[in-house]
Amino acid sequence: MTDIEAKSRFALIKENLAEVLNPEIIENILAEGRHPKIYWGTATTGRPHCGYFVPSIKIAQYLAAGCDVTILLADIHGFLDNLKAPIELVEYRAKYYRFVITAILEAVGVPTQKLRFVLGSSYQKSPEYIMDIYKLSSVVSEHDAKKAGAEVVKQSDNSPLSGLLYPILQVLDEQYLDVDAQFGGVDQRKLFIAAKEWLPKVGYRERAHLLNPMVPGLHGGKMSSSEEDSKIDLLDPAEAVTKKIRKAVAAPQVVEENGLLAFVEYVLLPASGLLSGKPSFTVERERDGLEPLVYDSIGKMHEDYKNDTLTPQLLKPAVAKVLNELLEPIRKAYEESPEWQEVTLKAYPPPPKKEKKKKDKGSRYPGAGKPVQEGEQTQTLPDRTAA
Repeated sequence: MTDIEAKSRFALIKENLAEVLNPEIIENILAEGRHPKIYWGTATTGRPHCGYFVPSIKIAQYLAAGCDVTILLADIHGFLDNLKAPIELVEYRAKYYRFVITAILEAVGVPTQKLRFVLGSSYQKSPEYIMDIYKLSSVVSEHDAKKAGAEVVKQSDNSPLSGLLYPILQVLDEQYLDVDAQFGGVDQRKLFIAAKEWLPKVGYRERAHLLNPMVPGLHGGKMSSSEEDSKIDLLDPAEAVTKKIRKAVAAPQVVEENGLLAFVEYVLLPASGLLSGKPSFTVERERDGLEPLVYDSIGKMHEDYKNDTLTPQLLKPAVAKVLNELLEPIRKAYEESPEWQEVTLKAYPPPPKKEKKKKDKGSRYPGAGKPVQEGEQTQTLPDRTAA
């Protein structure tokens, strides 16, 4: 492999990332003509939404750059994180995540043959792994474990011990998945720094870390599974997607914390690049009798948005149109897969219907409605409606 090819591959690997820790590890592997081994882990808890396009697009780029990618379906992590996922549902949720992530990658035209899915519980209960947990627990303080998981694990004044184990498991996963780098959001930076420090303490090598920026949701904050209005489900019908985007917060001429512009930057533009070979995003202006705005980079979009050439009224329908085009093959894959549909019901069962309590309306006289005992005589009352 030539030096130019290695640099081109590394440019695609780090595109749109907020930070790369120990980049020389990946650069050296590429210079030797080898394929970097990268893993991304996701705790199988809430139902995946369109925010999962952000890491999935990067995974697609890693695959396009010739990397070997492992996706850890972290079922035990989901249980450890303050019991977010009931243990009896974790197995089905892991299957649901696998369906979703595969469908996202196929929607942007990325072959998934080199993609490896690993269930956390398939190795995290082995004697060797458990022994390494004990070893790390003996050299990591409670303070450092809390600090490492502060942005990732739900914490409280009296958190369960499982929250302290969570970062230890994630650090060890780098060794047991046999990877060169771990990929995750900037909210995991403290955990990645911990991995660099902790692994050598038990005789294992450091890895590189690839940090994705946190992309704001439709209402400016983080897109969350628990906030219905802030997320778009990957299986939402087209009408629901359009409606949610229409209600999204997008202040005119303000690009900071603008969830729609961020989604174009980190999902829609790179997705079009994967599909057609060249990033492109089109904003129609037929209603105003003007030529469409065509963008191949986010810089020009930001400039036009600040100048009010690109308005929220123009941006929203454009985002809805392109996103629905991306979601259509995912919805189709779901409709054509009875197995996926069955797993969905088991992973996220609908809440039980509340039974209506029958009200006791009382009676017009004492003893009314009282069952008559055998041998008991009843008294006939006069008809009060008689004239």
